[in-house]
Amino acid sequence: MRVPTFLVIKRASVVAGVGYTLNRLLLVHNTSSKMTDSPPPEFYPQDRVRNMSIFIGGMRIPYMGKDEAFTEDQLVSKEPYAQFNNWFERAAQTAGIEEPNAMCLATATKDGRPSARMVLLKGYGPDGFKFFTNYTSRKATELAENPYASLNFYWEPMKRCVRIEGRVEKLSTEESTEYFMSRPVGSRIGAIISPQSKPIPNRNVLLDKEKELTSLTEQQQNLICKPENWGGYAVIPDSVEFWQGQTNRIHDRIRFRKLRPGETADNITVHQGVNGWVYERLAP
Repeated sequence: MRVPTFLVIKRASVVAGVGYTLNRLLLVHNTSSKMTDSPPPEFYPQDRVRNMSIFIGGMRIPYMGKDEAFTEDQLVSKEPYAQFNNWFERAAQTAGIEEPNAMCLATATKDGRPSARMVLLKGYGPDGFKFFTNYTSRKATELAENPYASLNFYWEPMKRCVRIEGRVEKLSTEESTEYFMSRPVGSRIGAIISPQSKPIPNRNVLLDKEKELTSLTEQQQNLICKPENWGGYAVIPDSVEFWQGQTNRIHDRIRFRKLRPGETADNITVHQGVNGWVYERLAP
């Protein structure tokens, strides 16, 4: 009896109108003993799509080794901003990380319905983690009724992640204007013409507006000033978690947070930090 083998392949596509492609390494069941760069024919029919979860379940890459653990004595500071700066600067210098400031921003309606999207970090420090957007967008609408958010950075080549939670405040008009005017002209025009998150008939609607405004701004540069419905936010954190992956899944998680009312640091599980912060190790 022939024993089925498993192959490592670079791509697996499900056709027949499904249009699903995996670009990572995954394990696929091969009914032939001959090595091939493509999945077997029986992988393609649509009635086999239900088996994709089996293949996805086999996707796994090594993380850090036991001798590369992230421990409390490796913290560069007893508050989260300096620690974030340390990891962020390393991410910016790591090959394969083109946008270290890319982060997933999660918001929710007042009823608790969540939504998430990728945005770019544009500043950070004790005054918060800053990003900019259209004030009529879905994220802005949700922040207006529920001013709390979560940020998530994932730097895959480093096997590191940072999770940030806190309240959200609008930046001043002056700070938003200063950043807006520092953007390339094309980016400013894009922000002006886009009714972000609103349905539009087609892409040409925006391209026509872009062409019109570009033509006008060749004579009048003041037409590309910050619109009133555009500006920045700062996430003021009360929790910042630093995660580093381990191959054996005993991941390292060290969280900084603010003390709860009446709580004190016992320096056993909850350790005293600085500037009102404490830090603790979380089980993975």
